[in-house]
Amino acid sequence: MKAGFVSIIGRPNAGKSTLLNRIVGVKLAIVSDKPQTTRNRILGAKTYPGEAGGQIVFMDTPGIHRPLHRMNVRMVDAALETIRDVDALVLVVDAVEPPGRGDRFVLERVARAEIPVVLALNKIDVVKKPRLLPLIDRYRVEHEFADIVPISALDGDGVERLERVLLSLLPDGEPLYPDDYLTDQPERFFAAETVREKLLRHTRAELPYTTAVVVDQFDDGGSRGLLRIYCTILVEQPSQKPIVLGRGGELIKRIGTEARLDLERFFQMRVFLDLHVKVKPDWRDDDRVLDRMGLAPPRRPR
Repeated sequence: MKAGFVSIIGRPNAGKSTLLNRIVGVKLAIVSDKPQTTRNRILGAKTYPGEAGGQIVFMDTPGIHRPLHRMNVRMVDAALETIRDVDALVLVVDAVEPPGRGDRFVLERVARAEIPVVLALNKIDVVKKPRLLPLIDRYRVEHEFADIVPISALDGDGVERLERVLLSLLPDGEPLYPDDYLTDQPERFFAAETVREKLLRHTRAELPYTTAVVVDQFDDGGSRGLLRIYCTILVEQPSQKPIVLGRGGELIKRIGTEARLDLERFFQMRVFLDLHVKVKPDWRDDDRVLDRMGLAPPRRPR
């Protein structure tokens, strides 16, 4: 059997979180069309049955970008730290976008890794096949990848082949976690991320970068069967608060309703969700806020 850690790295909006969710079959990471949606390292384990099976512990990471705030520095550090701590890497590249400086920076970091690297050319469902061959040739010259696998994380095309390739690259060994183990993220994390996903969906394009969700109270209610979650949505400027609230509080009610329904499906119980909006200037450079968001300096996965 094979067992080991695999980090999913790449530029923002390359489809890393969509790939993780597709592989593990559960929505562990929120997804949106906004860059830098993923802010935390998210672990997801998958066990493959049979004699030729094993276990892959995937780590979805924030997109590697030029950091402008302490929050972004922690995000990028979390992604780069995993390169030193895993057995193999998946470099996810958006096949729609032409390679740029950011891709060059990621490739430079990948080149320093002394572990196998698989290139996953994502979004082939929206790319014409004649464009793929020149792109594959270009990346083949840039780095000696263990394999190059065109995929669509959205519809699953090529993902099973990618998993087989990754499993073959891992060391021999017993599973690192029980078969039913899924993730190391606490329940509070999923509550905050579910609210943030709805916030990303319904607010203006420039606002998501300056908003965060922190869980103030998480009470499972014991035997009462009612999960009570109290969250604060942080914004940086007073002018942003009415945007989140909406006219007559309509938008925050919609965000709360959609998030509550998702959380009830996720936790399989009734949920009471309370949302408040608070103005906190420069929260992206506030270490205490970043710690509460789980963005403390990354720790080793093993």
